[in-house]
Amino acid sequence: MTKAIVFFDLDGTLFDDDKHILPSSLVAIHQLQHKDILPVISTGRNIFEIKSLLDETGIDSVVSANGSYVQYRGQKLLAETLDPKLIEEFTDFATQQGDVVGYFNNRGVRLNKENDLTRANFKALRLTAKVDPKFYLKEPINFMNVFNTDKEGLYQTQFKDKLSLVRNNPRALDTMKFGVSKRTGIEALLKTAHLDGVHTYAFGDQLNDLQMFDVVDTPIAMGNGHKLAKEKAAYITTTNMDDGIANGLKHFKLIG
Repeated sequence: MTKAIVFFDLDGTLFDDDKHILPSSLVAIHQLQHKDILPVISTGRNIFEIKSLLDETGIDSVVSANGSYVQYRGQKLLAETLDPKLIEEFTDFATQQGDVVGYFNNRGVRLNKENDLTRANFKALRLTAKVDPKFYLKEPINFMNVFNTDKEGLYQTQFKDKLSLVRNNPRALDTMKFGVSKRTGIEALLKTAHLDGVHTYAFGDQLNDLQMFDVVDTPIAMGNGHKLAKEKAAYITTTNMDDGIANGLKHFKLIG
């Protein structure tokens, strides 16, 4: 019987600044599992990006791509897909702005072109992205990135009621099917896996975590988090470099 559920964002939260999991966090996750508390990754990243982490931690429940792809106990529960015609419209608009688009699903990513922002982005993520501007015509696409530093308002206005866009890092806007977010992904997991009524916690640090904070019982912000994440939190733990996960779990007596 699942006694509680803890959702973990990755970058800036479960990951340290070098994109690794701290030893204290790994021990904490194993303690949760031993106590029948379900750890779930809730991230803007896609499944293919985090396979090594899932193997290392033994976590097999994931809300990925900001709610666009959800799995529970290793089984797919939900996969949102974007209409190719809308992807084409979005790509044309991005091209007019001089921006690159990345097309993602749970298996991989392709770019319509490369530039300095995409190279910096995937270097920071320790990933390689190939160029294939017609990838979205060959495979279902769950999620996109559009690479810019300051155009949230422009894209949100242009694609109002068509797409949901949120900044997850300084180089790109996460782009989902309209209405999709970490919140909707979590709601789908809880409902489909019959986990309604189980107490939920979430650790996060950035703007794409705010809707996740709205749906869980106990939101926990990292000490390095965005001020808006801290304002929504029930508790602010230490940073992602200073045992923030373990300290937050200990505060709520989820681990010893």
